[in-house]
Amino acid sequence: MYTCSCFTRSLKHAQALKETEQIESESPTPPAPTCVSSFSSLTLGLHPKMHTGLDLEEGKEGGSWLGINKRGKLAALTNYLEGRPNPEAQGRGFLVPNFLTDHQDSYSYLKKVSTEGHLYNGFNLLTAEFRAKDDTMCYYGNRGSAEPIRLKAGIYGLSNSLLETPWNKLQQGKRHFTSVVDQGLPCDGLVQELIKLLNNEEMNSPDPAQESQGEGYSGRMLQALSAVCVRSPSYGTRANTIILVDAAGNVTFTERTMLNCDVSQWSTNTFQFKLQED
Repeated sequence: MYTCSCFTRSLKHAQALKETEQIESESPTPPAPTCVSSFSSLTLGLHPKMHTGLDLEEGKEGGSWLGINKRGKLAALTNYLEGRPNPEAQGRGFLVPNFLTDHQDSYSYLKKVSTEGHLYNGFNLLTAEFRAKDDTMCYYGNRGSAEPIRLKAGIYGLSNSLLETPWNKLQQGKRHFTSVVDQGLPCDGLVQELIKLLNNEEMNSPDPAQESQGEGYSGRMLQALSAVCVRSPSYGTRANTIILVDAAGNVTFTERTMLNCDVSQWSTNTFQFKLQED
């Protein structure tokens, strides 16, 4: 049985994390396994003992938004919706792989990142460590508190604002997520239901909170962004990732990726491994 949560650590049975990555459809991203091809080399600049999506967009090569390694370290990144991002800001894509290859614990890493938060455009970063006796998950957003926080067991939602900001899409997603995990589904069934959740194109507009943060965006774009699964002519959801970790340390990593910038063509890959003790 899986006990699951949105971007959170949960109680003792297991943990699940889901993410929908929304970037321009033209940005090329290879399937996650290209990052873990062998023990003997660093493939595309990433550690061989991790599963992670990888960005190949020019100028962002090697960055990532979500990943987990075999030592139980997990990181997830979302951008913070801003009307006028700074084109000269430092890239955020290495915040995830740097944690996965670093020896710092979750809180210490975010504490270090927080001292440099002003160098980046807005972002949210979750770091976690899944251990046999104790799980830890921490959060830092550089448009919120100056200090990272340790998350207690529970269900949290994170979109493109600060953790738990009650956007309509976030509230809807949490309700749907809770209803799915409460069914006590086996692994395969749980993954399929979470994929359906991530591909919900229902609009959640108007949403004054999201619209006020997105000042500078067109009304049409803000309406598109109000859905869990974003669809617009040049921007939208192009990958889904679900990570399940059970109480015995067994990890199921499932990635669903759009092919050829065609919303009717998708490839799904699943990888399983067992967490290793340090």
